[in-house]
Amino acid sequence: MFLTRATQFLCDALLAVAYPQSCAICDASVERRRFGVVCEGCWRKTRIFDGTEILCWKCGLLHDVDELTVSIPAEEVRCRRCEMQDFNVARAVGPYEGALCKAVLQLKRQPHIAPQLEELLIAAAKREPLNQSTRIIPVPLHKRRLRSRGFNQAAIIAQVLSRELALPLDEVSLVRVFSTEKYRAGLDAKGRRDTVAGAFEVRHSRLIARESILLVDDVFTTGATVSACSEALLAAGAQDVFVLTISRAY
Repeated sequence: MFLTRATQFLCDALLAVAYPQSCAICDASVERRRFGVVCEGCWRKTRIFDGTEILCWKCGLLHDVDELTVSIPAEEVRCRRCEMQDFNVARAVGPYEGALCKAVLQLKRQPHIAPQLEELLIAAAKREPLNQSTRIIPVPLHKRRLRSRGFNQAAIIAQVLSRELALPLDEVSLVRVFSTEKYRAGLDAKGRRDTVAGAFEVRHSRLIARESILLVDDVFTTGATVSACSEALLAAGAQDVFVLTISRAY
């Protein structure tokens, strides 16, 4: 095992030398391919959630530390902004900034996740309560959007998690029945909720019934999209819907 890791490290370093790449943040050289488009230094400067943060238990909104939040159980911390959203719990690897921001943008262009980010996603998925998940579903693209892009970035994330967590990957049960992307820019939270209302349907409810779904996407912005997906999944008989994204916008 040590030799395998050493060989991988050497190959990674040789590839970085043979095909140099500048960091998408600071323009320094990316030392190893495992870091993707960002150098190790910029990864170190990027805030990554490790499970010790004080978050809204439901939507994962980062809370300021004060006497009230420190003194109550984590499950009781609430932001009150997400009460109408339909998922049970949402978590992210970290805020939409630094290396995570660049990783999300790169994933929209190329269907590949760097090992560094893979490890962070897996670690997040293994924390409570996401580790109760029994089936993984990516947020679907509309078929027209999928043809245009060529791949669904959420499905790339889901494939990594399914492989590493040994959970079934379901890319057929949840579908997007109409496209809303061109109407989303500049909308507030209510506007985003309204545009995705009824946009998702479950086509194979027998696969969903009594399952605890891990719903994955690249970015949690207002939560409108994952909430609309969750509404459809819960209506089809899912027991829980846990959301995991690479990053969360603030």
